[in-house]
Amino acid sequence: MRILGLDPSLSSTGWGVIEAENNRLKYVADGFIKTDPKLPLPERLAIIHRTLAQVIETYHPDEAAIEQVFLNDNPNSTIKLGMARGVVIMAPALSNIPVTEYEPTKVKKAVVGVGRAEKSQVETMVKVLLPGCKPKNNDSSDALAMAICHFNMRGNYRIK
Repeated sequence: MRILGLDPSLSSTGWGVIEAENNRLKYVADGFIKTDPKLPLPERLAIIHRTLAQVIETYHPDEAAIEQVFLNDNPNSTIKLGMARGVVIMAPALSNIPVTEYEPTKVKKAVVGVGRAEKSQVETMVKVLLPGCKPKNNDSSDALAMAICHFNMRGNYRIK
């Protein structure tokens, strides 16, 4: 089974693909989608969608996992994150790939063992759990963590 982990953001959406066979996990690929803040919002969203569609076409994931949205102090930022998240959810959904969401603390607990782990701890454990993996940045590391979490907990938190 191939799992696509997704860490949505308007500025840098992370993605990571792992292969799960029995109880073994294998690193497949990771990356991030950087958008230029000077571009109009619709163009930035289109870049995210087109790139994720290419990732899906290239790696053929069976399932996808995404971070559950958090509220922000800035309403404008929260709305933009929601738009990016919608596009990120839509990309696998358009390919009939089931999408499941997880709270950030559940992801950290599933990967590190502690729900309040630091980003550096998450990245370290991602590298331990996926030998040979060298995440491109924090966003792709978080996406790989999302995929690992999904492997450990799949079926419990599917978006309805």
